[in-house]
Amino acid sequence: MIKVADILKANILIVDDKEANVSLLDRMLRGAGYSSITSTSHPREVCELHRKNRYSLIILDLQMPGMDGFQVMEELKTIESDGYLPVLVVTAQPDLKLRALKSGAKDFISKPFELAEVLIRVYNILEVRLLHLETRKLLLQVAAEQKVSEGLLLNVLPAAIVARLKGHPAAADGAMEIIADSFPEATILFAGLHDFSRLTERMSPTDVVALLNTIYSGFDALTVKLGLEKIKVLGESYMIAGGVPAARPDHAEAIAEAALAFQEQIALREAPTGEAFSLRIGINTGPVVAGIIGKTKFSYDVWGETVNTAWHMETYGAAGYIQVNETTYLKLRDKYLFEDRGEFSVKDNGALKIYFLKGRKVRSPAFSVSDTVANARSA
Repeated sequence: MIKVADILKANILIVDDKEANVSLLDRMLRGAGYSSITSTSHPREVCELHRKNRYSLIILDLQMPGMDGFQVMEELKTIESDGYLPVLVVTAQPDLKLRALKSGAKDFISKPFELAEVLIRVYNILEVRLLHLETRKLLLQVAAEQKVSEGLLLNVLPAAIVARLKGHPAAADGAMEIIADSFPEATILFAGLHDFSRLTERMSPTDVVALLNTIYSGFDALTVKLGLEKIKVLGESYMIAGGVPAARPDHAEAIAEAALAFQEQIALREAPTGEAFSLRIGINTGPVVAGIIGKTKFSYDVWGETVNTAWHMETYGAAGYIQVNETTYLKLRDKYLFEDRGEFSVKDNGALKIYFLKGRKVRSPAFSVSDTVANARSA
């Protein structure tokens, strides 16, 4: 709420080439309690003065030699980016009043001056101006808070899902839109740190968390670089997906590149025992369902037999190797090198044909992550 005291403290600039007019307006305003008043008889100085002092009100004579009030207002528009001109024009010619209002002035006072008219028009403009500034400040504050909130949301949800949520605000009871999508084909990767607990048993909890943060931050950078989606971290296991929340034809190839890059990165890390860290990586391709779960601590997750099989590929894989199911192998065999591992029996799923992904036949420039791996090497 704007108080009278705030209005009386507003800074005012009087612009008139006649000293008598400036003196009279100054006395009127100071007599009413306004204390921050300056003046100039040179219209060409107005823009520079306003740029420096940001006046709450400019009382501007329209008819001055060299540069009239209309030209001054045009220059002021280059300073006031929101188009609001805090200008009260002074004129003795009635036909100029409408033109001044069309040019952006907020009101006018007539010559010869009448004390009551001057004071009420000055007060009204200042009240509106201060309300305008307060509103603008609040809007900027809301926008800043909204940006922070959106940034936090993007840390836990994919950008495409955040955009959908923004388009469908929560209901009155706070319930969000139910987001659940079915994808006929996607590729899932689990990367598990092999024997991590034993290798770090001599480290303090703080050092263990710091180490995990370093490792997973490197994986995060690679995931973003490849346009993949980080789903979650389960203790010592890192899960990503290709082809969700937006379908893409090269999801399996992108996941394969991530797996190979993860293995390169983890080879750079050494445990306190002197032993090198290693990963068990499991990959599978197939249909999945993806969506948001939870109300207070919500997350984006994927489900289905494809996910379960990818988890089995990792859990029962070998340290330092990338184990894939036949569905992924069939999509990648023309571009990547594999080792046939025979069959693997999975409960409720029978025997699955499995392979080790060994490397690339040809490196694709579309999936260059060498700079990201190099950054991890220097970290």
